[in-house]
This record gives sequence, C-alpha cells and structure tokens, in this order.
Amino acid sequence: MSKEPVNILLVDDQPAKLLAYEAMLSELGETLIKASSGGEALRQLLKAEIPIVLMDVSMPDLDGFELAEIIQEHPRYQKTAIIFVSGVRLADTDRLKGYQSGAVDYVSVPVIPELLRAKVRVFAELHRRRQEIEQLNQELEARVAQRTAELQDVTQQLRTADRRKDEFLAFLGHELRNPLAPIINAAGIMRPKVGVDPDLSWCLEVIERQAGRLTRLVDDLLDVSRITRGTITLRPETLDIATVVASAVESCRPSIDMRRHELLVSLPELPVMLQGDPARLTQIVANLLSNAAKYQDDVGWIDVTVRQDGKQVVITVRDGGCGIAPEALPTVFDLFSQAGTSSHGLDDGLGIGLSLVRKLAELHGGDVVAKSDGVGKGSEFVVRLPALAAAKLPAPALLENPATRFSGLPQRVLVIDDNVDVAESLARLLRLGGHTVSIANDGFSGLEMALQERPEIVFLDIGLPGINGYEVCRRARERGLSEARIIAVTGFGQETDRVRAKAAGFDAHFVKPVAASALERFLSLDSPSRA
Repeated sequence: MSKEPVNILLVDDQPAKLLAYEAMLSELGETLIKASSGGEALRQLLKAEIPIVLMDVSMPDLDGFELAEIIQEHPRYQKTAIIFVSGVRLADTDRLKGYQSGAVDYVSVPVIPELLRAKVRVFAELHRRRQEIEQLNQELEARVAQRTAELQDVTQQLRTADRRKDEFLAFLGHELRNPLAPIINAAGIMRPKVGVDPDLSWCLEVIERQAGRLTRLVDDLLDVSRITRGTITLRPETLDIATVVASAVESCRPSIDMRRHELLVSLPELPVMLQGDPARLTQIVANLLSNAAKYQDDVGWIDVTVRQDGKQVVITVRDGGCGIAPEALPTVFDLFSQAGTSSHGLDDGLGIGLSLVRKLAELHGGDVVAKSDGVGKGSEFVVRLPALAAAKLPAPALLENPATRFSGLPQRVLVIDDNVDVAESLARLLRLGGHTVSIANDGFSGLEMALQERPEIVFLDIGLPGINGYEVCRRARERGLSEARIIAVTGFGQETDRVRAKAAGFDAHFVKPVAASALERFLSLDSPSRA
C-alpha cells in the first residue's frame, strides 16, 4: 500500500535555515512547505492540511510560542505536531511555556540531521496511523449503520411474519373449529338414538374421542402462540383446588378408562384455596393426567396427590409409565420436546402439552418440576402454586349453590351462522332439549329475524356474510333487543376477540366447538351475565 506524503510546514525567518531544514528532510519523501514568517505560516495552514510544523522559537512578527497558541486554538489543527527549533539554551520554564502553547518536541541548534529526521518520521507515521484509524472508524460506522439498517429490516420482516403467523393461526383455528362444531353436535344428536347396537356405540365413541383430541390440539397450538406473544389473559377467581382436580379428572376420565388405568386421587381434608383461572389451572392438571395415561401400557396406575405446604399448593401427578431418560429431563418442558413414546405409538402428540403446563404455572406465580428414575420407571410431575391465606377464604354464605342456579326451562332460540352444518346441527341439538329454534345464515337476515321473533337466546357467529356478528349484535341492542342473551359462538378465540365481543354487547363468548353441556348450562341460567 503506497504512502501518501505528509505536509510538513517549515517556519523560520532566515532563508538559509529553511534551506538547511529542507535538505535534511528531503529524503523522507514528504511534502515540505516553507514559510518565512508567522503570518505566512498561518496562510499556508489555511490552504492545506498540515499535520507537522517545524518552527523557530525566535521570529520578529510572531514568535514561536504565539504562533503555536494560534495554531492550537483552531479546531482543524488541535492535533498538529509542533516541533520547536531553538538556537539558545532554554530553561525549564521556557520549555514548559512551549508545551503549554502546543509544542510536542524540541530540537536544539546545531540541528543533528539524523535526530531531526527521526523525530519528524515518528510524527509523520503517527499522523498516517491516525488517518488509518479514522478511516477504519468511518468504515466501521458505515458498516454498523448498514448492519443496523439490515437488522431493522430483518426485525420488521420478523414482526410482519409474526403478525401474519398470528393472523394465520387465528384463521386456522377458525377454519378447524368450524368443521369440528357440527361433528361434535352431530355426535351429541346421535348419542340418545344409538340404542344397543355395539358397532354404532363404538363408532360414536371414536368420533367423540377423536374430535375431542383434535379440539385440544387446536387449543394447545393457539395457547402456545398466545403465551409466547404474552397476549394470554388469565381470569382469576378464588377457588378450591379440589374443584380444579375434579374438573381435570372428568375431562381425562375417558382416556384413563379406555386404557384401564387405576386412578387414585388424594385430597386434603380441609379446602385449599388459591387465586387462579379455573380453566387454565384445570388445563395444567389435565395435561399432566393426559400424559400419564398416554405414556404407559394399558392397565397402569396414576396417583394424584394434593397437599398444602406452607404458603403453597402442591399437586403431584405420578405414573408407572415409560419414564424419562436422564438426558431428556432438562428439556422435557421445552416446546415440541418429545421425552417419551406412548404405548400406542401413533398418539405422541405435538410436544406442546408440558410446555403449556410450565408457562401456565409461571403465569400463576408457580412452577413445575419433572422427576424420573429413568426409562421404564415412571414419571412424577410436581406443580407448586401460591395458596391463599385463611383470612382470604370466601365466607360460606357467599359460595354459589349450583342446585338453585339453573332452571332448565325451554326457550326461544335463534341460531345465526353461515356454516349450514354448524347451524343445523346446533339447532337439532337444542331442539332435543325442548327449545324452539330458528336459523339464519347471514348477518342481515339474522338481524331481521332477531328483531321480528324477539328470541330469548341468540347464538351468533362472528364471521358472517353481509355484516359480521359484532355489527349484528350492536344493531340488535340499539333497536331494542336488550333482554335477549346474545352469545358469540365463533372460531375466533383470542383475547382481542373477547374484548370486541363484550364491547359489541355480547353476553358471552364461546369458542367452537362448544360442548352441548356448556350451552345447556348457559341456556338454563336465570339471568344473563355479560361476558
């Protein structure tokens, strides 16, 4: 790499000295500029970049000290190396004055050429290194700026992709739930009519079991997405942990019984209360029970133990199944992790259930740990959650009495859904319960029927042709349909969808497919309860 010559300014009021300095420094290959006075030196400094100045201390108009101070005050020349040449012996105070005015070195007369060249060479090389560093810094800053712009672009692309993924998952859930709803409704219609035919009974059980499994897979996928984005919202209430365990056992009982596992549940004698979302806490226990049933041979055993340990509720789920290898334990709660193989081979799932358990436990201020003595030696999962102090327990008089909450009276119902199978299957299911049901398949006709027939209950889909369910509900409320209970039954189940439903005037928000028992319970409520 060729070196650019450095400008060196030689300042002396005696021409002979200037010629002598020029002769001494010419072999360095630098650009030598001469000035015979301080004023001329300043003019040369304004013309070009000069990193090195060799000047005489004693000059008639401006002496070296004054010229050095002027040079150093200019921002452009604050890094200029000034070398003083003095023909008189300088005292320490004179040297100090020179350094204070900006000098970096001194050369005494008579000047030794080798010494002068060595000093100038050092400062010239320092200047070149400084220039290289500045150039590298500029290149680095340019690269950093470019990299930052690229990262910002990638970040924006990731945000866009994440938003599109969320939109895709929402619509995927909607599209998967729509066909699931009529399947489950049709199974509910078939159940009382199957009779004693064992083949039909078996087919019905398969349909209900597999539809339920697919529903849980869809829910788990969407829950993982919500928790990862931090958009999941808990609906906490004060509850007894025993009700959570009972609900989880009820939901998992079919798979446990199908595989003929022995289930033992041990609960404390006194209620153990906690603050939490009952649906999400049930999901924690149900996922652990489901895994315990899945990952062991038929005719196995599952133990569920609940106890209070100080300020914590401890839920332990143990099984005698396939166990967990030691190397798999640290990652057993990672998303899509497959720590074991189910006894049925094809039923391993997506590897998201335990990840959900951990994330939901953490959202409740708790944690979960996994234990196993190794492959084939069973597994143990321990969930710890904050318990409520006794002072925070609800008074018995405030506890709801389920027996007096439901009336079970037949009602006038309107079903509005553009999916004909969903609407018709739900209507048939409701008619079996003794209700009078009408059907509309778009927003405008649904709104018109609601205003004409004045139903007591409206099951209303959101994604309707014409006008959507939010607008149908809003207009119905505005036009006097205030007493009717309007329930959103939709494939869109994110928290933002629930918020929009509440703002539009819905009383409740159900995500397809909805269990017949859940709909019937809502139908039998004595008074509406806005979502």
